[in-house]
Amino acid sequence: MSRPMIVVTGGAGFIGSNIVARLSERGGADVVVVDRLRAADSGKWRNIAKHAIHDFWAPEVLFDRLEQHGERIEAVVHMGAVSSTTESDADHIIHSNFTLSRDLFDWCAVRDRRLVYASSAATYGDGEAGFDDADDLESLKSLRPLNAYGYSKSLFDIHARAKADREAAPPQWAGLKFFNVYGPNEYHKAGMKSVVAQIWPKVAAGERVELFRSHRPDYADGEQLRDFVFVDDVVDMVVWLLDSPEVSGVFNAGSGQARSFLDLARATFAAAGREPDIGFIDMPEVIRDRYQYFTEARMERVRAAGWTGQSTPLEEGVRRYVQDFLSRPDPYR
Repeated sequence: MSRPMIVVTGGAGFIGSNIVARLSERGGADVVVVDRLRAADSGKWRNIAKHAIHDFWAPEVLFDRLEQHGERIEAVVHMGAVSSTTESDADHIIHSNFTLSRDLFDWCAVRDRRLVYASSAATYGDGEAGFDDADDLESLKSLRPLNAYGYSKSLFDIHARAKADREAAPPQWAGLKFFNVYGPNEYHKAGMKSVVAQIWPKVAAGERVELFRSHRPDYADGEQLRDFVFVDDVVDMVVWLLDSPEVSGVFNAGSGQARSFLDLARATFAAAGREPDIGFIDMPEVIRDRYQYFTEARMERVRAAGWTGQSTPLEEGVRRYVQDFLSRPDPYR
């Protein structure tokens, strides 16, 4: 008998490649990666080089391959997206993040296949309305993202819920609103890498690290707060969803605890065995009016749905990232 197949779009990207690693290790299904590797010197191909994937599909042939292998496909894990919050081509963002996702959702619905996909905490905008992941239509439509990336993710969450309300959804559909994820295999993301990865070269060299100065009187410099979550924790959530076909909806995927950028920088120095040396620079004006000073995932709904996993404490996650990956000659998972 043919083995079941799990298709991971964006499977050579940051979160996607960590999902591929986990699924490949645990076995039970053939893992297919859908992605573009771009320039060889970007190193993106190294994200999946250590794992015996079943096949690699270019995005432009995705739906042909889905039709060809439809009987074997157990689930699609849709991580593929334009993930830059500063991308200027809104048409490109909407096509990649909404139109493709919509068509994939519809394919899974018609073929009775499960879909787990990446949403984003960027859907919450400035966060003034809180970070409650209620996924009824009224709540989803009330969100006001600050950029086209967040809008594209919000638009698809609304589409998925509307289709589900009309009983036109896949047998399982689940979106995860990723907060500030950090961990191995993000090295190709340039300016979109986590702060840990961005400051690591200076920490390793014993140099001063510079964080953004606060431009609000209610936050001290470096005390801007984010929900930082280790990539292993969000992979745990994806795998839990794949093992829980009865669970559908849109859920937060964070640690549930806001921490400061100073905390993060100090944890990085500590993991390297160095004393902190931290300064501050002005935040670029182009992002000041779209900058989030506080994010914190509410995790009650996903726990009510059956999630029992524990978030890795910030200091432990940073230590593992630094000591097991960033400081090694081969930092890839």
